[in-house]
Amino acid sequence: MIDEPAIRTRDLAKRYDSTVALAGLTMTIPRGAVFGFLGPNGAGKTTAVKLLLGLARPTSGEAEVLGVPIGDRASRRRVGYLPELFRYQPWLTAREVLALHCELAGIDRAAWPREIADALATVGLAERGATRVGTFSKGMQQRLGLGVALLGDPELVLLDEPTSALDPVGRHDVREITRALRDRGVTVFLNSHLLAEVEQVCDRVAIVDRGRVIADGTLEELLRGETVRVRVTDLSADGRAAIARFGDVAEEGGWLTVRGIDAPAVPDLVAALVRAGGRVHAVETAHESLEDRFLRLLGGAS
Repeated sequence: MIDEPAIRTRDLAKRYDSTVALAGLTMTIPRGAVFGFLGPNGAGKTTAVKLLLGLARPTSGEAEVLGVPIGDRASRRRVGYLPELFRYQPWLTAREVLALHCELAGIDRAAWPREIADALATVGLAERGATRVGTFSKGMQQRLGLGVALLGDPELVLLDEPTSALDPVGRHDVREITRALRDRGVTVFLNSHLLAEVEQVCDRVAIVDRGRVIADGTLEELLRGETVRVRVTDLSADGRAAIARFGDVAEEGGWLTVRGIDAPAVPDLVAALVRAGGRVHAVETAHESLEDRFLRLLGGAS
């Protein structure tokens, strides 16, 4: 059903003997969104992708992809996938690789020429369709892999580190392709460690650590509030306690750092410091980046 979310998991877990690969993943991804899936190495991201694709079976919990339980073969035809590590036969041309995957995907043979031409044009390889893959650079092979993921007009596309081998121009092109997919109503699940890339293109983000979601929401929700640094002297311990209501407060090298404060409340913060006996020498404000938020969440989860 179209009203169903693209992906929904509830306490999804995977254990290999005594090793817990995924502890209990719960998340919901709406249709038509570009969803960033973030976490440190070993957080369970790859395991989660394998479970969603039906490449591994969960130990416990449940999940649906496009409204049906994971592992359903029919639903896989509606899903495109670009793995992080892939290799194509070097003796085949780009067009032959795409034709092979058209056959594997069960696409009607009459539609192959259009599917192949559209995929090559979308990923910027229209002039290289007859070129053998063995002569491609890593970035060109990455583009070809993205083209494979787009065959069959999928409703959901899972991209695992899609820009890792690309130069800045290639990364820009992938961002444009991702936005175009969203404009067509395609849901994009983006697994990436390049936080700046995620911040530019994703509508929603989940941050995963030790197999669990520790934060999720829109970028606006995750990055709400400002970071304010105040150089203040003569502030008592009671004064520091009095400003805790403004956000997360830390002292760093003679500066007080307040994270998560609403911008209109900054003058109130300064006034509270003065009332508490502090002498304010400087005030600096900055918007917290996704990387700042990511590192702070992981620090709090450790």
